[in-house]
Amino acid sequence: MRENDPRTSQAASSPTIGNGVVSLTTLHPGEKGVVVELVGGRGLLGRMASLGFTPGAEVTVVQNFGHGPLIALVRDARVALGRGEAGKIRVRRINHD
Repeated sequence: MRENDPRTSQAASSPTIGNGVVSLTTLHPGEKGVVVELVGGRGLLGRMASLGFTPGAEVTVVQNFGHGPLIALVRDARVALGRGEAGKIRVRRINHD
């Protein structure tokens, strides 16, 4: 987890961050990922951690229409996130090949 950093502000709008890491908002319904990091201020980091979004947690996207809330399954709980919040969660896609 890391707090806001001017070097990451551009990465927040980019779909692919690097090394296969993407924003949670880029995953489609049914896709899974593992939380790699959270980017934001102390309040956001605390909120996301209390909801179960911690590094290493597996996340499955349940609903993502591209607008409105994103619904994710994390630690056996469905969580609705605003697009801004979801955009600050960095995940690595899990491939089921």
